Amino acid sequence: MTVIVRNVLAVLVGLIVGGIVNGALISVSPSLVPPPAGVDVNNPESLRKGIHLFEARHFLMPFLAHALGTLAGAFLAYLIAASYKVRFAYAIGVVFLCGGIAACFMIPAPVWFMAVDLILAYLPMAWLGAKMGGRVMPAGKSPS
Repeated sequence: MTVIVRNVLAVLVGLIVGGIVNGALISVSPSLVPPPAGVDVNNPESLRKGIHLFEARHFLMPFLAHALGTLAGAFLAYLIAASYKVRFAYAIGVVFLCGGIAACFMIPAPVWFMAVDLILAYLPMAWLGAKMGGRVMPAGKSPS
């Protein structure tokens, strides 16, 4: 497999798997931390009207979804990439950060959560994913 194909595959797999992890955690979130009574988290208008009822615990699962999705995607991108492994891990973090910034404009949330989410869930997790990948497969090594 050529270097370019492996690198493109690294980005695609990182984004897809990271998105699946994020979506899965968001999907199970209401069953683990039920939303306030009367708020439908799948309805943007209900969410907007009821956001003042949310407590800090309601933001734990969205933060974990963003952080663990980014971590999984960056880790896999590092492992799959044929070259520039750390850069591809960070690329996943940047793409997910852009998604997080977009979400800040679309989904109502307290400013403290948006700040914590944007500062801690994306680039630090991409860094951690690259570090973990480096322990599993150092940058000079490549599976044949």
